[in-house]
Amino acid sequence: MGLARKYQICYQETPYYHVVSRCVRRAFLCGDDHASGRSFEHRRKWVVQRMQFLAKLFSIDICAYAVMSNHFHIVLKVNNNADWSDKRVLMTWAGLFDLPGPCEPYIRGEHLSKPQLDFVIQKADVYR
Repeated sequence: MGLARKYQICYQETPYYHVVSRCVRRAFLCGDDHASGRSFEHRRKWVVQRMQFLAKLFSIDICAYAVMSNHFHIVLKVNNNADWSDKRVLMTWAGLFDLPGPCEPYIRGEHLSKPQLDFVIQKADVYR
């Protein structure tokens, strides 16, 4: 039985990771598909820009990467975000996802009730 990644990974012990993601069913990430004659080269720049955006957003350093025709490799260093405030964690998460309930008013600095504030802090801990 497999374990969830959060139980396999210890960022304090090993902050460097080699990640591989590949396409399936003869799909092309970028480059020329000789079977269909189509070019997917335009995607290479997008993949690199997206990796850089996500690394900056989530405080990850990219050590090396390679984008090939049907997969990519990336070596990254996960930085410690334990000192991030709850507001920064929520703002980072909001860069990609919708925030639930009272999280948006919390970011705007609006007054929240005790149960709402507890909910926001719990969500920030989960996202951290």
